[in-house]
Amino acid sequence: MTDAPRPIADAVRQRLARRHRAEGRFRMFGVGAIVLAIAFLAVLIGSIIAQSTGAFTTYTLTLPITIEREVADPRGDMSEASLRRGSYNQLIQRALQAELPAASSRTELRDLFSLYSGLNAAPVMRRVVADPSLIGQEMQVSMPVNHEIDLYLKGITVREDRQPGEGVITVEADGGEVRLTGGTPVFARFVSRIRAQAEDERQEALSRAARAQAQAGMAESRDAREAALAAERRALADAERFETIIDPDTSILLGARTASLLIGVNGGVISVSAVSPDGRTAQGRVLLPLESDAASSDWTEWVIETPSAARRVGDLQAVYARTLEERGLIDQRFNTRLFLNADSREPELAGVMGAFIGSILTMLVTMLLAVPIGVGTAIYLEEFAPKTRLTGFIEVNINNLAAVPSIVFGLLGLAVFINAFGLPRSAPLVGGMVLALMTLPTVIISSRAALRAVPPSIREAALGVGASKTQAVFQHVLPLAMPGILTGSIIGLAQALGETAPLLMIGMVAFVADAPSLGLAGLTQPSTVMPVQVFLWSGASERAFEMRTAAAILVLLTLMILFNAVAIYLRRRFERRW
Repeated sequence: MTDAPRPIADAVRQRLARRHRAEGRFRMFGVGAIVLAIAFLAVLIGSIIAQSTGAFTTYTLTLPITIEREVADPRGDMSEASLRRGSYNQLIQRALQAELPAASSRTELRDLFSLYSGLNAAPVMRRVVADPSLIGQEMQVSMPVNHEIDLYLKGITVREDRQPGEGVITVEADGGEVRLTGGTPVFARFVSRIRAQAEDERQEALSRAARAQAQAGMAESRDAREAALAAERRALADAERFETIIDPDTSILLGARTASLLIGVNGGVISVSAVSPDGRTAQGRVLLPLESDAASSDWTEWVIETPSAARRVGDLQAVYARTLEERGLIDQRFNTRLFLNADSREPELAGVMGAFIGSILTMLVTMLLAVPIGVGTAIYLEEFAPKTRLTGFIEVNINNLAAVPSIVFGLLGLAVFINAFGLPRSAPLVGGMVLALMTLPTVIISSRAALRAVPPSIREAALGVGASKTQAVFQHVLPLAMPGILTGSIIGLAQALGETAPLLMIGMVAFVADAPSLGLAGLTQPSTVMPVQVFLWSGASERAFEMRTAAAILVLLTLMILFNAVAIYLRRRFERRW
């Protein structure tokens, strides 16, 4: 036996080398695809977690409230009807005003009472109705602060900086005005900061004016040219206003378009309205009363960099919130209301409990309808139905139904279940029936595939030992196909859990402030589901709902993961190898 000729051996080695390189590239592409998918998933989950972190904590206001009988029991008979008519919001306001008695004018009281939502009076009322012995006693009441105050305290919507002051300042009160004087340029740091910001704003305004001028020159119509010229004039006016701040010989006037300067000294807070060019003196007014007018070297320079025109928390509200926080009456806690409350117009009171219970009831109806009917249909079509044109037509249409857009099933449910049968709108019963129609094709197709995967020898062996057709299917084939049937059914239910479009058509997009009951009565009560809750919160105007939207998405993803985990467990639990 002789060796192969060298040209043939070289060609074989070259082909093997090319094949090995191709296999290496294929493996590299596969690993790269997996890494890329994991990276995208990590970015998605990471962004959702980053957006939702603020929703899991909330700043809570705790006040000692005295339940005065003339306020809580207006009729004086201690009846439930009388206790429910009590003005509990007034009790909260009195307790809050007792902590900050300096707030006396209408503006000050409005800013003080805006620290919380008036809806927090309802839990106080429920506690008194449940236990009338609280009348005349003092009790501790904890409530979430207003969502704007919560975002401010978390540093999300407002940029601020608090630093110890440099030097000694003297406070001189003249009626409602206050004059602050320092032996050295004590406000020079603030003056430098605000002039640097003004210079940046001026350059940006000039850039806007230049762009508007260019747009006016290229405008094709008279209206477009006039609009561009008006934008140019506004930009030039803004630039001129910032020039007065930059001027080293002009006093700096603080307003709605500039940063705010608050001075904390002698136990009080002063809002500065004007600062001298050299930074030695300042004019302002008292926001929080001072304990004394003595000169002090222990003072705080509190700069709120976000202009008041660009934020929804005023200087006085910020002072009240920080003061109560320093006294320990406002603290940050885990936000249990996010999981225990139903939806609310106030973001700080909104929770996912109503949507969570609605999802459970809806999926319960979907499971009880889709799984038995779908599995039974699959067994009949796969094992008992004769192979005729009719069964072929049914099989083709079942496959087509699996590709029908989900909103079509919502239109079907609206027309049949609500308009024809008169079932209640926005109810888990109707939602479950609509999702069952949408899930049926998936259950049927997956169940038939699982039955088809059972080897024919199982059927033949059962029939060979005398079993009937029904006995062979239900006692031998079905148990072996059960893992695939369960997996397909649970995946179909998980898909239905994330559906929104069909439920919008039957009214489950409505605002529901109370969670439905976990029982038969809850099936016909107004409700919503988790995907719809995410949809509603994502369209809300309040910024606090952005964090709650991300938190609700995490809850929904957790439910989806649990569904898939159950599917994996059941598959491994009932899996049989042959």
